[in-house]
Amino acid sequence: MADRNGNSQQTVQALSPSRKAYNGVMRALIYAASGIVVALLLFLLCYIFYRGVPSLSLEFLTAEESVVKDIQGIGPAVLNTLYVIIATLIVVLPLGVGAAIYLTEYAKNRRLVAAIEFATETLAGIPSIIYALVGVLVFAESLRLGKTLIAGALTLVIMTLPTIIRTTQESLKTVPQSYREGSLGLGSGKWHMIRTVVLPSSIDGIVTGCILAIGRIVGESAVLLYTVGMSMQMQDFFRNGLESFFSASGSTLSVALYVYAKVRADFDLAFSVAVVLIVITLVINLAAKFLGTKLKKT
Repeated sequence: MADRNGNSQQTVQALSPSRKAYNGVMRALIYAASGIVVALLLFLLCYIFYRGVPSLSLEFLTAEESVVKDIQGIGPAVLNTLYVIIATLIVVLPLGVGAAIYLTEYAKNRRLVAAIEFATETLAGIPSIIYALVGVLVFAESLRLGKTLIAGALTLVIMTLPTIIRTTQESLKTVPQSYREGSLGLGSGKWHMIRTVVLPSSIDGIVTGCILAIGRIVGESAVLLYTVGMSMQMQDFFRNGLESFFSASGSTLSVALYVYAKVRADFDLAFSVAVVLIVITLVINLAAKFLGTKLKKT
């Protein structure tokens, strides 16, 4: 360590004054860029919380909107958002992780793998409004699901699947080949090696893909506006059963934010919805990180 530090110090001392000045300027620019990004993030968060927190209340978070009783509430939107997130992840995580495992560990045709990777990257860059159009034509009309939560969740599955596949695939590629060879050399089968060695070593990438998918689900409005609808009615799935999930329509928080900001021009309540969105996203991301850490240790 001392030799290494000594060598680095000698290298710095051997630099010309112009090279030292260049390094100093570049380091200052990097610090300035990082500071600007952090400052912008803090400004946005502080401004959103400053505008949104005063209008927040327990009634607003839990109540059902009623024009007759003059009640403003986003309780149904909060529940619908959680329902859509859970339903989407239940479908997209097994599909995305399974496809990534096949492409990385089992597929032998490199040209086919390259074509699929190119297709997933292309799908990841398609605008969400196109996915909304596909969701309306395929799930709402062709499959006769109508504007329901399941139609919105299935559309979001198609939209987030490329993200899950690519992030999981890149994470699987970072696992050293020696880990696989060592496990196979000890007598493990192919799937046992993947399940006990490869997946635990790449859990960070899988969690990252899950977080990116959740962020896109929570922030999506165009897809849900066309496939789920704008109803603010409370859906009691515990009383009516799971089958009502396939026939219920309701707005999510992103759709409610659009309604308050664009349709009703009530920006105070719109900022309140934005605060709830930020908090829900933060909590879910922290939970995903915590779960990923636990799975990695086990």
